[in-house]
Amino acid sequence: MSARQIAVGLGRDPSVVSREIARNGGRADYRVDAAQERFESLLTRPKPRKLEANRRLHDEVNAGLALRWSPRQISARLKRVHPDDEAMRVSHETIYETLYVQARGELRTELKLALRRGRYRRVPAGSTRVKAARIGKATSSSARAGSRRSRRW
Repeated sequence: MSARQIAVGLGRDPSVVSREIARNGGRADYRVDAAQERFESLLTRPKPRKLEANRRLHDEVNAGLALRWSPRQISARLKRVHPDDEAMRVSHETIYETLYVQARGELRTELKLALRRGRYRRVPAGSTRVKAARIGKATSSSARAGSRRSRRW
């Protein structure tokens, strides 16, 4: 049976079925039980945060924060100091995420003191959305009526 025929029977797009087959061993090795087991193992979320699971990494990140380093500086330093140890690497985004998720009550005050900007809530970078468009010193259409008549078309 082809992926297209299976897709029609399931009411799914053929590309979804094809991806599922490829992800789980291909046409020759696809096994329903193995695919289902893999699916269920991936559902066991949320997985523990990296800074919670690795105490040594957690302590190094805390030491950097105590020195008033930014999460980006901490991340770069960890790569430099532990070049061969993948377990001692963490992205600056992971540091921020862990800090802001933990920020509750008393921790919020500590976080505010630890971060340079003093924010206790994450502000997404690169937001280009205009918050409120304002038209400054607008001239009403009745005031412009005279200038409109004087134009030549």
